Amino acid sequence: MSVFVIRYAELIRAVAAGCDRLVHAFVIDEAARAEQRRLIGMLIAGPFLLSAAAWTLLPAGLGVAHTFGFISASFCASALSVLAVTARRDARLVLTVALVLAAVQIAVLIAAAGGLRSPASLIACALPVEAWLTFRTRRALGRGAAAMAAALVLPAVMTGPFAGAQAAAWHWLIPLAYAATLLPRLGAFLAVRPAPSVLPQAEPGRLPLSFSTNGDLRELGAAARDMLGIDPDLLAGTGFFERIHVADRVGFLCALADLRDAAGHRKVELRLHLPAGEGKAAYRPFAAELSSAGAGGGDIAATLRDNSEVAELRAALASAKEESANLDVAKSRFLAVVSHELRTPLNSIIGFSDMLLCEIHGRFSDPRQREQVQIVRDAGTHLLELVNSILDVSRIESGAYPINPEPFRFGEASALSVSLIRPQAEAKQIALGSDVQPSLGEIRADRRAVQQMLINLLSNAVKFTPKGGRVSLGAKRIGSRLHFWVSDTGIGIAENDLNRLGEPFTQVKSDYTRQSEGTGLGLALVKGLVALHQGTMSIDSALGQGTTVTISLPVDGPTMAVDADRGIALLRGKASGENANGSLRKAS
Repeated sequence: MSVFVIRYAELIRAVAAGCDRLVHAFVIDEAARAEQRRLIGMLIAGPFLLSAAAWTLLPAGLGVAHTFGFISASFCASALSVLAVTARRDARLVLTVALVLAAVQIAVLIAAAGGLRSPASLIACALPVEAWLTFRTRRALGRGAAAMAAALVLPAVMTGPFAGAQAAAWHWLIPLAYAATLLPRLGAFLAVRPAPSVLPQAEPGRLPLSFSTNGDLRELGAAARDMLGIDPDLLAGTGFFERIHVADRVGFLCALADLRDAAGHRKVELRLHLPAGEGKAAYRPFAAELSSAGAGGGDIAATLRDNSEVAELRAALASAKEESANLDVAKSRFLAVVSHELRTPLNSIIGFSDMLLCEIHGRFSDPRQREQVQIVRDAGTHLLELVNSILDVSRIESGAYPINPEPFRFGEASALSVSLIRPQAEAKQIALGSDVQPSLGEIRADRRAVQQMLINLLSNAVKFTPKGGRVSLGAKRIGSRLHFWVSDTGIGIAENDLNRLGEPFTQVKSDYTRQSEGTGLGLALVKGLVALHQGTMSIDSALGQGTTVTISLPVDGPTMAVDADRGIALLRGKASGENANGSLRKAS
């Protein structure tokens, strides 16, 4: 028996929860919600008891067809009454109509049972009982009593179809069945749990709202129509959630879940589908601040404010980033095209200058002619180196710079690089040393790229080291990485200039650098090549104390990935990004 009672109580609670979902969403007062909840429950359950009695009493007098019509009409009237309660905030008129219809139906049943002599007439007492259980007011009780009186009087005028009906002892089953359903409901429907409104205080530009824990809109501020441009009734219940953009619903539900898990406050950005004027609708951006009603549960308070300004700024920022990216791509393409166009005439200038210097077609008549041709050749060579550097940097930035990792001895590459820079160092009386041990072994990388790194670093060090200074190259292997560095006793770099180093066409400005040639492409090219090898680069420097540039490369080479569609190997590394280029830091 105890199990039956528990199951029946669970059923009652489930029915009550379902009825609560049908209550008008903007009925906030808990007492009013309880009234409508009980009325809906009575309207839904009532036809089942009346239909059971009708099947046993009416077929003898009305026939099966009319009995079925009577039952169908009962359910239809009940369904329409429930819809009326759901659509209206005041359900008292619905109660009056429901009592009138119920009085007529009960009068038909009493007439079919043989009139007031039958125990079935006691079912008329259900009208005042249900009216009081629903609204618990004297007025409701009076309406129920009037409906009961009508139900007891009307059978006297319905003697035609039921002239031969006789009372029977089994008619007691009808009022007893109703009593069996009434007793368990008394405890479930008498309790009223008041829940005060949690609607936040209205502020200028902010719309207060109140949600249930499952996201249904329970209450809305008075300024809703002016701020949203829509009838507030259209947002009640699930209406608000249905107008949220699909991409923003997950964030809204996650915020509700956090609040249910005792989180105190959450902010979420939403786009609501609202009228935009001229019969059109659009998604408008809003920001919602949600706060929990406490650990004990309850509704969730929220404030909604227009977020159009922030959305416009974000759109402008995204547009600016896209435009900047497009400009970078256009710049790289322009540099690549111009570099290719310049290399052809420069190669001709250098080639014919070499022919003139070799006096293939005759000797110079004046020694100054040789000197002038030599100047032309040197200038052309310098310009070709600059064009090649520009082309390399643009190809690295666009991701089109090819590298071919292969095993080679780092000591041989470093020795060749030092020998190429040594004449430049001797011309400035700078001591150029190398501390690269042959035991370093092999490294898997693009040999041409590694030599380009070494030559650029050594050339920069010699360029910015005063006469009589020292430049040294060192290297050592630590685990699976090879570290090599170029240090000098040059002018050093100020802390404010460190962040700008490595950017194309950027060169630190000082009295000394104004006297030196350079475009600022050397270090930018080194950074890009290091990134392509998935290495890191750091600069330790202090003004007037020299500079040390350290590069770390993986001994086994960069990670390769196979493109199954094209059947070729691709590098996973990228030549852009702060992390890929390494860190720049000032020495302590």
